[in-house]
Formats: sequence, structure tokens, C-alpha cells
Amino acid sequence: MGVTGKLEIEVDIKSSGDVFHELLGNNPHHIPNIIPDKVHGCDLHEGDFGQLEGKKCVVKEKVVELDEEKKLVRMEVIEGSTILEDFKSMTIIMQVIPKGEIDAILWTFTFEKTDDIGPYPTALMDLAIAATRDIEAHHLTEASS
Repeated sequence: MGVTGKLEIEVDIKSSGDVFHELLGNNPHHIPNIIPDKVHGCDLHEGDFGQLEGKKCVVKEKVVELDEEKKLVRMEVIEGSTILEDFKSMTIIMQVIPKGEIDAILWTFTFEKTDDIGPYPTALMDLAIAATRDIEAHHLTEASS
């Protein structure tokens, strides 16, 4: 019997949250051009992601929900060379949260571990924060050009 859990992080951003929703929901194939050090390739609804904790990590995800009104993208990990070694299931949700003059990106990771011992998906959370910051910097640079 495994352990189920849910981890959330909220990252305030200076750029529009609409950029993130559009990018992850409708144009994920642009992500490797924006953050090539983290994402090396991407196909619509699945992709090959770079390294996680210094190890090459190949992940295939399927977009299972795209909610334009809530600005939410829900993805299920369907294959993962290192991710699914420790987890029976993993769902990643990215949602734009309007906060007045700024937006935030809420990342939610729901998972079921294969057993009680082993890592929690904090490395994925670190990757989500770093990717959010890099995408934000890219779009702020593009907007000022």
C-alpha cells in the first residue's frame, strides 16, 4: 500500500498569467525554445523533459483538462523513466491565479507513491519554480523588445 499526497506551490509573476496558460495548454511545443536547458523536446500533449536532480528524465504527459475559464491545465504523467519508479500515479496542474495587479501560477502535484519509503516530488516542484521564472523572464524580455 502506498502513500497518496498533494503538494502545492504558488509563484507570483510579473508577466501575464495568460502567457503560461496559452503556452502549456495550446503551445507546449514552444517550451523547448524558451527553456532549452530544462525541456529538450515536446510534442503536443507529451514531451521529453531534461534532467531532474542531475539525472536525465524522460516524461510523457497527457493533457486531460484544459479549462479556459479557470485558466487551468491538468496533465497526467503516463510514462516517466524516473518519475514513475517512485510513483504509481502523478498529476500536475498549472493554474493562473489573478491577484489584483499581478498574477500567480499555482502548481499542484497529486501523487500516489509506490511505497512509504522514498522521495516526495519536491524536485518536480523545484523544476516548476525554475521553469516559471525562466518563462517569465523570457516573456518580460520579449515584451520590452
